[in-house]
Amino acid sequence: MAEYTFREVIAQAMSEEMRKDESIFLMGEEVAEYNGAYKASKGMLDEFGPKRIIDTPIAELGFTGIAVGAAMNGNRPIVEYMTFNFSLVGIDQIINNAAKIRQMSGGQWNCPIVFRGPTASAGQLGATHSQAFENWFANVPGLKVVVPSNPYDAKGLLKTAIQDNDPVIFMESEQMYGDKMEIPEEEYYLPIGKADIKREGTDVTLVSFGKIMKLAIQAAEDMAKEGISVEVIDLRTVRPLDFDTVLASVKKTNRLVILEEAWPFGSVSSEITYMVQQKAFDYLDAPIKRITTPDAPAPYSAALFAEWFPKLEKVKEEIKKAMYVK
Repeated sequence: MAEYTFREVIAQAMSEEMRKDESIFLMGEEVAEYNGAYKASKGMLDEFGPKRIIDTPIAELGFTGIAVGAAMNGNRPIVEYMTFNFSLVGIDQIINNAAKIRQMSGGQWNCPIVFRGPTASAGQLGATHSQAFENWFANVPGLKVVVPSNPYDAKGLLKTAIQDNDPVIFMESEQMYGDKMEIPEEEYYLPIGKADIKREGTDVTLVSFGKIMKLAIQAAEDMAKEGISVEVIDLRTVRPLDFDTVLASVKKTNRLVILEEAWPFGSVSSEITYMVQQKAFDYLDAPIKRITTPDAPAPYSAALFAEWFPKLEKVKEEIKKAMYVK
C-alpha cells in the first residue's frame, strides 16, 4: 500500500477506468490545460489527449447538455463542476433529462454520466459558494448521490460510479483534496448504496457523511474517554440510502444522533429520522437528535462562519442529551 491524497485517487480512479473504456471522457472548466481547478485531473491531458480531456467554456448548462447527449449515444462522460454551486446553472439538464431519459424512453436509452465536484462549505467563500445540495439531488428519482468522506472510499466509489449505467452525482470537498490515506495497489470497487460502520459502539448511533465525518469520529473518540460508546456510521451514499445498516445499529444502541452539513428543512437527516421512527420506533429510548447548520445562508465573516458551522462541542452535547447525561 502507498499513501495518496484525495485529489490523487480521484485522478487514479478516472484514469484506470478510461484505460479500459475509450467511451469514457472527462469534461469541465480547467480540467485539461490547468490539470483541474483542484488538480484532481493532473496528468490526464498528457495521457489521454484533448479529445478525452476537454476544457469547456464557463457554460454549465451547455456542457451538461452535451454530456447527456453523448451518454445517450453510447459514451460515458464524467462532468466536473468547479463547485456544485455552479451545477445549478445546468440543473435542468441533470433533473429533466439525465435523471428521466431512461424512464421516458421506456428503457431505450441509458444515461451513464458521473457529475462530480466539491459540495458544501470550504471556509470564507461566501453564501453562494458554500451550499450543500446532497438532499436536493437525492430527492430526484433516477439519480444516485455519492458523498465519500476519505480517499479510500472516494476511489472505490468513483470507479463504481463510472461503470454505473445511471447518472451519479459524486460530491467531494475542497477541504478534503489534500487528505492523505494508504490506498491498496490492487484494483478495488466499493458498492453504491452501502453504508460503512467506521467505529463500532453500544450506547448511541451517530450517522453522518462527507467531510463532516471527521467531526463525527472525533466526537466518538472524545465520548469514549467519558465512558460513552458511540457507533459511527458513514452513509457514503445518500441515494440510495442504506437504511438497513442504520436501523440495525439503532436497534442495538437504542439512540440516534445525526450530523449533517446542510440546512435543516427537508434534509437527509429529516428522511433518516422519519424512517427510523417508522421502522424502529419501539427500539428508541430517547428522541432522535440531529445537528445541522442554521437555517440561513453561510456567512462570509470568519467569526460568524465559525458560529454557523456545526461544532464538535455541539455534537458531544447532543450525544449526551440522547444518553440523558449532563
